[in-house]
Amino acid sequence: MLTFLKKPKLPSASNDSHLHDDEGTPRHGAGTAFDHVINTLASQASALGQEAAEVRGAIDDTDKAAAVSIQAISTLAQHLDEVEAARAEIDEETRGSQVTVADARAAVEQVGCEVSRIVDSLREVGSAAGQITQIALQTRLVAFNASVEAKRAGAAGRGFAVVADAVRDLAGRVEASSQQIMSTMKQLDERVGRLAREIQNRDGEDLDDHDGKVHRALASVERKVKRIQQATQGSRETCDGLRAQMGGIQDDIRATSRVLRGALSRTDTLLQISEQLLEAVADAGVHTGDTPYIDAVKAGAGHLSQLLQEALAAGHIREAELFDEQYVPVGGSNPPQHITRFSPLAERIFPSVQEKLLQLSPKVVFAIAVDRNGYVPMHNSKYSQAQRADDPTWNAANSRWRRIFNDRTGLASARNQKPFLLQTYRRDMGGGKFVVMKEAAAPITVNGRHWGGLRLAFHF
Repeated sequence: MLTFLKKPKLPSASNDSHLHDDEGTPRHGAGTAFDHVINTLASQASALGQEAAEVRGAIDDTDKAAAVSIQAISTLAQHLDEVEAARAEIDEETRGSQVTVADARAAVEQVGCEVSRIVDSLREVGSAAGQITQIALQTRLVAFNASVEAKRAGAAGRGFAVVADAVRDLAGRVEASSQQIMSTMKQLDERVGRLAREIQNRDGEDLDDHDGKVHRALASVERKVKRIQQATQGSRETCDGLRAQMGGIQDDIRATSRVLRGALSRTDTLLQISEQLLEAVADAGVHTGDTPYIDAVKAGAGHLSQLLQEALAAGHIREAELFDEQYVPVGGSNPPQHITRFSPLAERIFPSVQEKLLQLSPKVVFAIAVDRNGYVPMHNSKYSQAQRADDPTWNAANSRWRRIFNDRTGLASARNQKPFLLQTYRRDMGGGKFVVMKEAAAPITVNGRHWGGLRLAFHF
């Protein structure tokens, strides 16, 4: 504590007669001058605290934004890893596709060879069928001549004529069948020839319109697979470049975040100095703008201590229940709410003190009693509304009871055991709006045991 600010006793007449009149009464202005100096110091310390709180809040916001950026970059890096894994898988698949196309080409070429052999076989069959036709034609001519000669022989050649006619008919049927075979073979030859042309590939030459469609299609697939490979290689190079750039950005943000945290620590020190100055002014006994709030929070804390002491003495609650630290979550609450064994008692007796403090000044924002861990069993009535389902934004602003506020300011007020504590901080009002406020706090004790504190927040 800055004890040099303690208000000094006025000097005696014998030692400092220039400050007294002839009757030993202090001359007008000695005390008021001191008060003026202290009030000016308090005003400057208050302004310093306000600015420090603004700067601290801005630094804290920037640091949080940097943390979010680092997390976003880390997430992006993970996505890049996933892209790289997918790219590698695509690359592996395209390599497999190239092998498959090569195998297909070899299989097609083998089929082409087999088709060529089939064409040759069909042509051999066609040639044989042609020979059969010629033989059948000659047989018919021979049978015809034999029939003519048998008729000339009369009765003696009648049996031979019957045989000749049968041979001629048989030869006719053979000729007709062979001609049908030749026609069918011609059609097969044309079809198989077309198939051979579709799958043919002239070795050692580039593919062109003279090559088969199958080989041209396979070549097209090969070209497309190669383009996919080239694209995946380009994707890999892009991902590697992005990963390197993101690593550099992440390092820069981390370095900036370290600087911000250092600045935040220095700002906290500056804020503490301004708060210590204000406390020292209050300790000096000089009335400042903060004095009514300090006096009110001390009186309110004393009243709450008395109420809790009476409830304990009357058997309304046991000491173990009053100091319960088992915060049971309220199911479905958002932001999270909790219940303790002393919550019902607090909801009954705290409003009588807290609501009265709201009438102290229009500058008062809230007055709440918290346990030593920052738990608020009962807030002011306007902030103690039932939560709405699926509306956390409204709940955060209007349902602030049964919640734990263990931030820097909240814990400092909750755990303070000095007669009073004066703090300056920036409060988030939602929607990107912030307000710098002061807060006076005083300890609440029961049976000599520290229970928590009463927090009284007010505008500058």
